[in-house]
Amino acid sequence: MDESRLQAQPLAPDRAVPTLADHVRRSLLSPPRSLPPKYFYDERGSLLFDRICDTPEYYPTRTEQALLEDSAARVIRLTRPEQLFELGSGTSRKTRTLLEACRGLNVHPVYWPLDVSEEILVRTGRELKREYPWLDVRPLVGDYSGGLGNLPAMPGRELVLFLGGTIGNFPQGDGVEFLRELAGHLDSDDYLLIGMDRVKDRAVLEAAYNDAEGLTAAFNLNMLSVLNRELDANFDQRRFRHVARFDEERSQIEMYLESTARQKVIIGALGESLELEQGERILTEVSRKFSPESMNRLLEEGGFEMVERFDAPDQWYSLALARPSART
Repeated sequence: MDESRLQAQPLAPDRAVPTLADHVRRSLLSPPRSLPPKYFYDERGSLLFDRICDTPEYYPTRTEQALLEDSAARVIRLTRPEQLFELGSGTSRKTRTLLEACRGLNVHPVYWPLDVSEEILVRTGRELKREYPWLDVRPLVGDYSGGLGNLPAMPGRELVLFLGGTIGNFPQGDGVEFLRELAGHLDSDDYLLIGMDRVKDRAVLEAAYNDAEGLTAAFNLNMLSVLNRELDANFDQRRFRHVARFDEERSQIEMYLESTARQKVIIGALGESLELEQGERILTEVSRKFSPESMNRLLEEGGFEMVERFDAPDQWYSLALARPSART
């Protein structure tokens, strides 16, 4: 396909997906207040996250990238994918390492990036077509929380990519349920390559979500811009601050927007308002961190068996290559 004509195909949900308005009504209007992290990723948010990945404090991206560079050829030799399906592809920056391995081993899969941002999908797809003229790119725009039942047919051996430690954004039970659903759509000779951030020193973890340049703060605060634009709200970013802390008991980073003053916010599209006290927080992201034991447990409970694990030399991050468990 001519890259200038590349378009994203909508992925229809197979179950009801709560809208932003639904989430606001259910979890923002009354305490404890929260919003799902997927609302970070409008076009500006996606580009901000790409910049966060280059900050010195944010080790997950460079550590995962180094692991991919070391393991990509082995992963492609083991899996020999005919279909490469990526959940939450973003700008596909790390995927290029696997595509380089595919090119070197003369393996030419169809690439299916799935993301919520159509602008990012189309822009990235065009770049990939220029970099890899042999690559068939078929972008899918949609939210995988709406289910995977309406995925297009992907005949042949499939390698699913779920990178960036995103599985850590799911609460434990939801992560297991999501992996079970994914496993149910795969054949026994398909594979999953999943990134998992590891438990480590609190100072390292908290610095990764509080970079000196303030990009993570801007990324977090950008969610207020999304609310203003999409729901005619009047959040003032100047009256909030970014907070990120590590909860050792739960082994997770928790990211918040904290009100710096007592204030009332109008959400025009819903005919609603919320009153926030000074110091009151809105939870915007949870990022769980894993031990070898919790990684294995998550995969097993999610219907997968480990094929091979690739660990960073400092044990800060792992890539797990898994396949669906034998069905009885």
